[in-house]
Amino acid sequence: MGKIENMREVMDMFYEPGKEAFRLAEKLVSIDSSDPGEYEGKIGDWIYHWLEQCIKEDGGSVAGDILLTRREVLPGRFNVMARIPGEDETGRAGKCDSTGRQPGLIYICHMDTVMLGDGWNEDTPPLGAVVKDGRMYGRGACDMKSGLACALEAFAEMVREAGRRERLPKRSFSFIGTVDEEDFMRGVEDAIAQGWVGREDWILDTEPTDGRIQAAHKGRTWFELTIKGVTAHASNPWKGADAIAAMAEAVSSIRRAVKECPSHEDMGISTVTFGQITGGCRPYVVPDSCTVWIDMRLVPPTDSKAARAIVEEAVRKAQAEVPGITGSYIVTGDRPYVEKDSRSPLLQCLKAVCDEVTGEDTGVSPFNGYTDTAVIAGKLGNRNCMSYGPGSLELAHKPNEYVPYEDVCRVRRVLGTLAHRCLWE
Repeated sequence: MGKIENMREVMDMFYEPGKEAFRLAEKLVSIDSSDPGEYEGKIGDWIYHWLEQCIKEDGGSVAGDILLTRREVLPGRFNVMARIPGEDETGRAGKCDSTGRQPGLIYICHMDTVMLGDGWNEDTPPLGAVVKDGRMYGRGACDMKSGLACALEAFAEMVREAGRRERLPKRSFSFIGTVDEEDFMRGVEDAIAQGWVGREDWILDTEPTDGRIQAAHKGRTWFELTIKGVTAHASNPWKGADAIAAMAEAVSSIRRAVKECPSHEDMGISTVTFGQITGGCRPYVVPDSCTVWIDMRLVPPTDSKAARAIVEEAVRKAQAEVPGITGSYIVTGDRPYVEKDSRSPLLQCLKAVCDEVTGEDTGVSPFNGYTDTAVIAGKLGNRNCMSYGPGSLELAHKPNEYVPYEDVCRVRRVLGTLAHRCLWE
């Protein structure tokens, strides 16, 4: 597009729903929902009332059938959920799944962001939602408030369509706004527990995917590994057992073992990160304790059982190298890997829509992070879970995070077309 001098004039020339989604994203970025920080209280309230007004004004004769609710997952932190039921749920359907209804279409988006952080430019503050040169800057601009805005606008469009037709669509359509995705993902866990998603449903999150469909995830297993030693004066180290030295042996052993794990043709290699470490008390004292927090990202066939075996073997080697120490660990997070299923009807339908909207052959690849849909796929065995949204994951969580206007227009068009095709055609 080149440099844009008057962004508003250009927006007025673009696809109208894309313009609306971009302006909605500006509003959402301006609301602090950092985690930790302000969390999702304000943004959840705002989205709930936005949906309430949309259903009331545009739902027509079916407005009373559309469900809008919120559920407290953590103190002051509510999932926001809306659902247009399908006509098959009233017994007027064709082919259904084992629950007696056709698979529902679900757009699921988290409402929280990471901390606002430092390092932002003066002219693009984290809550400024500043638009310049065809981009919107702000915390959550790509991860994932622009995708959240696209999903909300697509849901509103289907509310209007149901109101215009004065009937329900052939399958249900839900919007789920979750809390806590940037931490322990307790929002999506609660949505699963409450039955808002099912094994056969078609579920899409709108994380930033660089214009690709992402339909596979590495597993994510977290450990807290602690090694206990024996304290002594540093001038007589043989009278103690150095817990930090033993931890160094364990870390080296884990790194080598993960590096030797088999690679996967689609997801690449398993990786390990030692994100945090603590231990010792003074430079002149043999440390009697050391703890490290470990993040493993695993590809098939390496699973969490294999990861635990790697850590246990590392402790055994450390004990052999540094007599007198003992090691123990706890698993603080365990998410299974999710492999792509090329037969997924959602994948086939989504790719056809993306190809049609963009005029290009849309790529399908793994997602490097772990998302709400990955949790659903892992817990329910749902093979129709994937990600497609505006922006680039490489910009997420960084200062001066941004999303291009063209990305928002493209994704908004894809989400609207996909919903229309699934619900009405």
